[in-house]
Amino acid sequence: MAATFTTTKQISPNEETEANEPYFAIYNNNFSEILGATPCLTVEVEKDFQFAHEAGIYVPSEDTIYVTSNKLVSEDSQAIIVGAVRREYGKFRYEEIHPNVTMGNGGTNYHDDGLLFCDQGNRTRPSGIKLVRPVPPYDTQTLISSYRGVPFNSPNDVVVRSDGSIWFTDPIYGSEQGFRGAPQLPNQVYRFDPATGDVRVVADGFGRPNGLAFSPDEQTLYITDTNAIHGNNTMDPTRASTIYAFDVKTISGSSFLVNRRLFAFPDTGHPDGIKCDLAGNVYSGCGDGINVWSPGGILIGKLIIPGGIANFCFGRPGEIFILGETKFWLAKISDKVQGALLAGMGIAV
Repeated sequence: MAATFTTTKQISPNEETEANEPYFAIYNNNFSEILGATPCLTVEVEKDFQFAHEAGIYVPSEDTIYVTSNKLVSEDSQAIIVGAVRREYGKFRYEEIHPNVTMGNGGTNYHDDGLLFCDQGNRTRPSGIKLVRPVPPYDTQTLISSYRGVPFNSPNDVVVRSDGSIWFTDPIYGSEQGFRGAPQLPNQVYRFDPATGDVRVVADGFGRPNGLAFSPDEQTLYITDTNAIHGNNTMDPTRASTIYAFDVKTISGSSFLVNRRLFAFPDTGHPDGIKCDLAGNVYSGCGDGINVWSPGGILIGKLIIPGGIANFCFGRPGEIFILGETKFWLAKISDKVQGALLAGMGIAV
């Protein structure tokens, strides 16, 4: 049977949380409304390798979540596996799939029937953004692989705005982890318009830009900076481990970012993947699980997962799929809560 956890704890704003077992930490009564009357955390799939690390792309028509593994190292190679967690008759099962994605990382939905993956590339294959059809043989198309001829570093996360533009982060983790060559670009955030081919830098000044997510009205873009941890496992708590917010401004049909500001600083670990619900609350995978802030940046609660998580995604109303490396979790909360990403793209759940 799957392990299920239902404990909730009221936590004072300055109280330190414990993470010996999973539970829901309530810092603000608004989080109780998000959780609903009977929240629970369940381990649905468990493997002996880190199969569930990044991406987390929920495709409602298939009731399937696409994931990328953590970096798997052998004596002479490094690899990342793309997999699918499928729900059939209420049960989840994992299978490997094999799109033409070299070192996959973050990902998102693309229209009704596509998946976008950040392909970090390797020393012989370029990095970029790949479009994958989620049916065998998983046809794969490269949408962009350079900034006007200059190779990207190792794209990390990607989102799509309702105008069709593709936004992604490009830190230098691939070089630091030894599967990419020396960086030729700064740690930056990009906007790519597939309709015109235009690509532009929309934000810089990051140590290691990582996850990104639009607010429900797409007027704010949240970007995580994981500079506190480098790809060679060097950690420095004095470097940024921070969520920044930007206003999205549009002039002559082109959108860019203005008014950079610090939105939140997690107390445990660093913020990696990030998502919003339809009410504008901001969720991020951190060193102790998923941290949740109000639209105004107040920490209202946590889904405590021992060891922390990198990424997650919303599913049906009231569902969050949590990528816990060797464990794939399902959080059931109030069915009034729904992720903003699919709704913003017009994808029915």
